[in-house]
Amino acid sequence: MDRLSRHVSTHRHQQGLSLVELMIAMVLALVLTSAVLSVFANNRHSFNQDENVQRMQDDARHALRELTFEISMAGHYGDLLVPDSVTPDGGLSLTSDCGPVASPEWMYQTVQAGTGNSLSLVALDNASAAQAAANFSCINGGEFKDGTDIVSIKRVAGARAGVITNGRVYLRTNGTVGLLYKEPAAAPAINVPAPNADWEYRPSIYYIRNFAYEAGDGIPTLCKKVLRGAAPGMTTECLAAGIEDMQIEYGIDVNGDGYANVYAPSPTLAELQTVVSARVMLLARTTDIDSRYENDKTYTLSNAQAYVPVDSFHRRVVSTTVSIQNIRSLNAMGF
Repeated sequence: MDRLSRHVSTHRHQQGLSLVELMIAMVLALVLTSAVLSVFANNRHSFNQDENVQRMQDDARHALRELTFEISMAGHYGDLLVPDSVTPDGGLSLTSDCGPVASPEWMYQTVQAGTGNSLSLVALDNASAAQAAANFSCINGGEFKDGTDIVSIKRVAGARAGVITNGRVYLRTNGTVGLLYKEPAAAPAINVPAPNADWEYRPSIYYIRNFAYEAGDGIPTLCKKVLRGAAPGMTTECLAAGIEDMQIEYGIDVNGDGYANVYAPSPTLAELQTVVSARVMLLARTTDIDSRYENDKTYTLSNAQAYVPVDSFHRRVVSTTVSIQNIRSLNAMGF
């Protein structure tokens, strides 16, 4: 092969890709890149939504566990069995009251004046904002989620107080009589003979607030009003964001055999005297939307109106039934 032939052959080998070949390579690269990005985006979306749903389920279980424990403890007054044996100390301040406007000192009453009905458990069914504020003056109607239940629970701590702290409210009892007082007791209305014990008083009111972190954020939240501070006063503590509805049915013992014969979502105070259990239902939703999901399911809890959200939030219903042992025991003893 002469010199010219070798030059032409070498030149042909060094030509590289043609324009068509380059365009094909670019298209293939774009398709591959798009596929990789799509897989990454889908995986990222699935991860975020799984985390969102898991957080919702954890919050719902926590809320249900807290609420059912409180309800099960309703009417627990330490060694004292009969609620109408409790006498409030004259030094208790009305500034911490949270009951109906027409019923002063409601927060410190264990029984309804003039009737003897225990106030250990008070229910308000499918309340409006106006009803919530009228029945529980420490709840701002503007922050209450319409159409949800409210439950008020009065009890003492599950163990005797080891240390007595100034400003807190206690029940001192010897099993026969009880004195409800704020430490230090100003003017005890009755003397509780020794041996006696002090139990911290822990009333609470559970309700659904229409925001979680700031007014207007639109995240429904299970909250409670509790007795706190040196005054003391009713303060707000929130348990779980995303709890959209709370419905409770109360098991009424009609024939006195210790078991629920009927479950009533809207019992009277007189009917609550024979309550032995409660069926608690919570509707929980995620706090963040899923842009690829549309929730058009129908949710029906107890006697609440059927709810079809038609939005992009995932939801779950959690429920359980709990025994109210302290009230059941009083019923068994004929009180």
